[in-house]
Amino acid sequence: MQIHRDWTGLPTEARGATVAMGNFDGVHKGHRAVIDTARAACDAPLGILTFEPHPRQYFAPDAPPFRLMNAEARANRLCRLGVRQLYELPFGAVLAGLTPECFAREVLVEGLGIAHVTVGADFCFGKDRAGTAETLQELGRSMGFGVTIVPLVGAAEGEYSSTAIRQALADGRTHEAERMLGHWHRIEGEVVHGDKRGRDFGWPTANMRLENLHLPRLGVYAVLVDVLTGPNRMSCQGVASLGVRPMFGRNAPNLEVHLFDFSGDLYGEHLSVALVDFLRDEARFDSVDALIAQIASDAEDARRLLAGR
Repeated sequence: MQIHRDWTGLPTEARGATVAMGNFDGVHKGHRAVIDTARAACDAPLGILTFEPHPRQYFAPDAPPFRLMNAEARANRLCRLGVRQLYELPFGAVLAGLTPECFAREVLVEGLGIAHVTVGADFCFGKDRAGTAETLQELGRSMGFGVTIVPLVGAAEGEYSSTAIRQALADGRTHEAERMLGHWHRIEGEVVHGDKRGRDFGWPTANMRLENLHLPRLGVYAVLVDVLTGPNRMSCQGVASLGVRPMFGRNAPNLEVHLFDFSGDLYGEHLSVALVDFLRDEARFDSVDALIAQIASDAEDARRLLAGR
């Protein structure tokens, strides 16, 4: 998959795609419907047109973190879906100031040369969100590109939405989130240096930061881990603590992952960690020995729950 972070000066092979357009936070089943419709719309390479940072981050920079995925995790998920061209356009004052007509002409036609664009029924674009999916359809007719509007999809419980998925994760309902996503919720990023307490306790962990991400329920999880880079690329199971480590004072939330049956150096490598089962809430223990005993119990529970996956 090729990633383009501008809409000007694209190579010839990156133009003329059929694109699904949106933010695609989480790449949930509703997003999949838009992507699959774009794939079938015409005989052209499949592309995704999205924005980085998320427009909501630009307009409300001080709002609490809400994203389900960082840009890396979103790109990895889209690549698994067969996307060939990812247009990850920089969202700032320039894009925010374009009228719907200017966006369609300058970005879609002159910049990307799209053959067809597919959007969800609730899609809005352009300055002050003045453009709707129907506006885009009208502009497509006048500018020479096709437009398909995909109705919102969901189950009997309601539409698939990033908001509902965030709530499920905040409650620790990982399987409910998976039902709406169509895949396990994953946290992806670089392994950074931590306090190395886990190693001293006999339970070494890979530490990952959680900046700008919506936090699932703090606690301990059974996880599936993909090591994405480096000489130890593999898939394995593990147990992870997501939280602020209350035994050792308040800290910024992070993810500490213990990989089962693995010994090696993962610093600087990138992991993809799927939160499969919520085991328990984060807790403070009376002693380090009590904490170590609980970690061993958590690992046993995680192995049991992940058996056969």
